[in-house]
Amino acid sequence: MKTPICIFSYKRKTELEKTLQSLRHCIDVEQYPIYIFSDNAKSPDEIEDVKEVRDYINELDYLNFKEIFFAHENKGLANSIIDGVSQIISKYGKVIVLEDDLIVAPNFLQFMESALDYYKDHKEVFSISGYSPKLATLENYNKDFYFSPRASSWGWATWKDRWDTVDWEVKTYSKFRHNLFEQWRFTKGGIDLPGMLRDQMVGKINSWAIRWVYQQFLNNQITVYPKISKVRNIGFGQNATHTKKTIRFNTVIDEGDQTEFEFEEFDTFDQVLLKEFRSTFSIWRRFLDRL
Repeated sequence: MKTPICIFSYKRKTELEKTLQSLRHCIDVEQYPIYIFSDNAKSPDEIEDVKEVRDYINELDYLNFKEIFFAHENKGLANSIIDGVSQIISKYGKVIVLEDDLIVAPNFLQFMESALDYYKDHKEVFSISGYSPKLATLENYNKDFYFSPRASSWGWATWKDRWDTVDWEVKTYSKFRHNLFEQWRFTKGGIDLPGMLRDQMVGKINSWAIRWVYQQFLNNQITVYPKISKVRNIGFGQNATHTKKTIRFNTVIDEGDQTEFEFEEFDTFDQVLLKEFRSTFSIWRRFLDRL
């Protein structure tokens, strides 16, 4: 059986429609069981938007939906994903996850399924990313993939034994926040990571993703990224809940016809790629975004 796909939606029908239409054109998508989760409105002025999304979901007839979950109250994205992924991954042992603002390439599922199969017994691999930032070195890179110490939340996949390691309460944080060396090591995946984790722990944000990335750091594990991104985020804008307008994550999505991918065991990071990847999250790049 193919890996189940979990899709998380909220209040943006237009973006969700584009996501599902792109998924519809994925190769062999009819073989994949799909579960869709719809969060409920957080405030009265969102009720109609959520209703529009749910009406659209109820009318869908072109994807292999196994079950649709309509939340009775607002969970928020973090709890929606933690609860939904935990439920499905407990049944299947692995999962592919999409949110309602992602466009996927036709070979997205081929890359994800192949990587999941290849790395399932390689415990150093924490997750598979469908998204990849546009990095200069990748233009002439001779492999289908590369490794990073940072997971991505834009079209990703993992296995139950990795997912189950996550401490969502982050019990080690009190020790971590007093350890400058560990905080410096955490920035290997991006200088923004310690600050995001701090914001999570003081209640300034509510992010499942930063806790996910932090657990990867604690486990000393890696994420597999595609050379050519299989995912493009279309969710940046004023109506976005967690992301606003930005250009530094713009990428080129795969428009080729490749369906078979070759992978290798992890040995070490490509230091040039790692530097370029890390710079995507740099203070300078964030400053340029605001201009």
